[in-house]
Amino acid sequence: MTVTEYQHEAERIRPALTIAARSYMGDDDEAEDVVQDVLLKLWSIHTDVSIPMDGYAKVITRNLCVDRLRRRHRTEDIATLALSEAPATDTDQERIDRMMRVISTLPDLQQTILQMRHINGMEMKEIAQLVGSTEVAIRKTLSRARQAVRDHYLKMYRS
Repeated sequence: MTVTEYQHEAERIRPALTIAARSYMGDDDEAEDVVQDVLLKLWSIHTDVSIPMDGYAKVITRNLCVDRLRRRHRTEDIATLALSEAPATDTDQERIDRMMRVISTLPDLQQTILQMRHINGMEMKEIAQLVGSTEVAIRKTLSRARQAVRDHYLKMYRS
């Protein structure tokens, strides 16, 4: 594909890609960023792509949107949860004590990994080396520990 062909094709498919990206991202600015990334990727391989490139461009758009959505860390702050047994006048220390009681119910390995990651601020690679495991196993254990803490906390302190 020549440069002129690429420019015409990019202008033609840009509105459709923007609509698709906006439907995933829900934000016009972020959708535009995704479309720019898609067009940049397509430009880098424009000599290998044939016209029409709609299908390929839409797949790249979808994949980039999904990647960006996965990178968003949606977390719920425990302090904002509506707790029935916890009065609104709880001090930070009382909240920490409740959380530590929940964490103490976890298996030893999960407790250790949670502490290393969140209290000591260690990287996954460091934890894996110290524990003698792989990064993937550490990530999985950490994820399970977080989920167990969340579930147990909500069960104990929410009606």
